[in-house]
Amino acid sequence: MLLWNLGLLRADPAAFFLLVVIVGFSLLIAITAHEFSHALMAYRLGDPTAKRLGRLSLNPVKHLDPLGTLMLFLVGFGWGKPVPINPNYFRMNPRRGMALSAFGGPLANFTLVALLGILVRVGVVAWHSPWSWAYPPFYSWNPGWVAADIIGYVILLNLILGVFNLIPIPPLDGFNIAVGILPRQQAAAMLRMEPYGPMILLVVVFLGYFTGFLWDFLLRAVDLFARLFVGQPL
Repeated sequence: MLLWNLGLLRADPAAFFLLVVIVGFSLLIAITAHEFSHALMAYRLGDPTAKRLGRLSLNPVKHLDPLGTLMLFLVGFGWGKPVPINPNYFRMNPRRGMALSAFGGPLANFTLVALLGILVRVGVVAWHSPWSWAYPPFYSWNPGWVAADIIGYVILLNLILGVFNLIPIPPLDGFNIAVGILPRQQAAAMLRMEPYGPMILLVVVFLGYFTGFLWDFLLRAVDLFARLFVGQPL
């Protein structure tokens, strides 16, 4: 994300460093909401593991994964620290419980975006899309402008985190969701690739970044959801 704004660093260093603060703040909100909701969903389904390990918390430090956070900060997609879950505690089918716990993270991101979208729809703040918005000189910034920028980036990063994590590659949430809803035979076939998931994910991320296919997918999906939630024409 910040890699695409290095031109701003040369043109207006003060605006660039304010952007760093805004992106960092937005990341803390998105990652904390996502991982806390994993822990909360698992706890509500009967698993106390995350709570015992201090992950049922709104403290961002509990949920930051160094590499995943850096990826989000620099290029716009990444992940938080995985929440430990023991499906043996679930008061339901373990596969279904894992699917629900996994979906809790993206659901929290989309819910937060929906709530912030209401502020845009009713005119409390303007909609500054981080995709196409040109930064004004730092000295011309005002509280209303900064507030709109913060809302824009919180919406953007929550959508990126939510959509990216729905990709069905382990250890992303989409994998556990798919395993939980697919028939047993297909779910067992997917589980066989789980040990290789992190390697596959890194290959997809780096190839996707350099070829553009992954970012194009995220860009289209995130832009569609952003317009939908803030009431912009599709």
